[in-house]
Amino acid sequence: MKKNFIKASEFDRKFDSNEDLLKHLDLSNSKRPGLEAKSVRIDFPSWMLDGLDKEAKKLGVTRQAIIKLWVSDRLHNN
Repeated sequence: MKKNFIKASEFDRKFDSNEDLLKHLDLSNSKRPGLEAKSVRIDFPSWMLDGLDKEAKKLGVTRQAIIKLWVSDRLHNN
């Protein structure tokens, strides 16, 4: 990626004008704090897995996706 350096004042002006700044940023090592994936192991009874798989199939997603969707929804709605 070719570096396209500009002065801070020019960067600020472009930002304030809602111009695209991506060509001025090096995102190769960027991270999104708090969104790093961590593994967790949880055991479910087989009847729950059957239900999860049924719902996941209806939505066309994986079992893991439906679990994350439901947990996220629960956490955001409390």
